[in-house]
Amino acid sequence: MPLALALYLTVLLRVVGVSPRTTEVLVDLLLFWPTLVISVKRWHDRGKSGWWVVVVLIPVIGWLWVLIENGLMRGDAKTNRFGEPPG
Repeated sequence: MPLALALYLTVLLRVVGVSPRTTEVLVDLLLFWPTLVISVKRWHDRGKSGWWVVVVLIPVIGWLWVLIENGLMRGDAKTNRFGEPPG
């Protein structure tokens, strides 16, 4: 969904005549908050603090770590300190 929204916003801004660089900055700023919130929720699903989002700042290894932890591994099967598992 974020990719579709990014594409939609990019096309919309380009059609109205906004420069490519400005379009990129605006789309990045608009999608920053939802991306951050979803990432924190996913870390909570894994039973970890939302501060784990900063691991992405570690060059190369950070992105790989986030991909494995949040993209390939299941969340906690039981209730953790952040609440019950989703649906």
